[in-house]
Amino acid sequence: MKIGHKKKNGDVMTAKILINGYGSIGKRVADAVACQKDMEVIGVTKTKPDFEAKMALEKGYKLYAAVPERAHLFEEAGLEISGTIDDVIQDADLVVDGAPKKIGKQNLENLYKKNNVKAIIQGGEKANDAEDSFNSLWSYDRCYGKDAIRLVSCNTTGLCRSLYAIDSITDVLKARVVLIRRAVDPNDSKKGPVNAIIPSTDVPSHHGPDVESVIKKFKGKIISSAVIVPTTLMHMHSLMVETTGATKDDIVDAIAKTPRIFTVKASEGLDSTAALIEMSRDMGRLRYDLNEIPVWEESINVIDNEIFMMQAVHQESDVIPENVDCIRAMLQMEEDNIKSIEMTNKAMGLLK
Repeated sequence: MKIGHKKKNGDVMTAKILINGYGSIGKRVADAVACQKDMEVIGVTKTKPDFEAKMALEKGYKLYAAVPERAHLFEEAGLEISGTIDDVIQDADLVVDGAPKKIGKQNLENLYKKNNVKAIIQGGEKANDAEDSFNSLWSYDRCYGKDAIRLVSCNTTGLCRSLYAIDSITDVLKARVVLIRRAVDPNDSKKGPVNAIIPSTDVPSHHGPDVESVIKKFKGKIISSAVIVPTTLMHMHSLMVETTGATKDDIVDAIAKTPRIFTVKASEGLDSTAALIEMSRDMGRLRYDLNEIPVWEESINVIDNEIFMMQAVHQESDVIPENVDCIRAMLQMEEDNIKSIEMTNKAMGLLK
């Protein structure tokens, strides 16, 4: 694979990034990349001329047909495209894939590798579909300079951040996690449940092994289970982590020092995922995204060296800054993961 070629823009070297799939994740990654000083979006792709394609053009992104055979559909819909993905992919230093589950793997094999371009696929794919699994805190060094990386899921990303905070102050012996999962994203009107709780009967669930694909030293230590509930706003995690010892104050302090995770207080009205989303709206966040992981401070307790805590995960947005850091790692733009995190956070206006 080629090392990312970069073009000079003033005094700033910018990496040229193509977003293949301008949907829930892709459009957020495009906006996050566009605000970085060392990156530029050279184009976004869509498979059909829907409202998201129209919005991409209104934002000033160059639009390309993801499926060349469908280019005529955009023209017939009156949407001006700059060509197809075949016309732009060779100009990219790296492609961020935002395709639906299982399509990312196909794109990696049939498109990115054939065009000798580095690529990030998303967490809907399996760990062995790429060279490694990425999290900014845990695997930045491992993914440095690699050609094909999987950006882990929203739930795995959230757990990686909280476990990083805990691991910074004590040794983790075992972690048990119950995931209360949202049914669908807010824009999905075709799925349920509407009036039911659905258990994931594969116990332990796949989330534990997925975390272990990032945090190698936790192999065999994480056990997870999950249920799906009729909400669209956020996921919630209930963590029970056996350690060699820590106090509640230690944990609160560790969370305060860990990037992209923070504590909130139910006593201040932030007593639900709905309240957290309202907070994000009041903060003026685009699409009310909450890229950081909020942990309810009142839920943090320690009993016989076992830590209990609850956190929320905004499934549409917590992985977005990780995609930006992954770009820097793969293109060898910044060796220090913390420096990359700080650059990304500042550009995106994150809390920390």
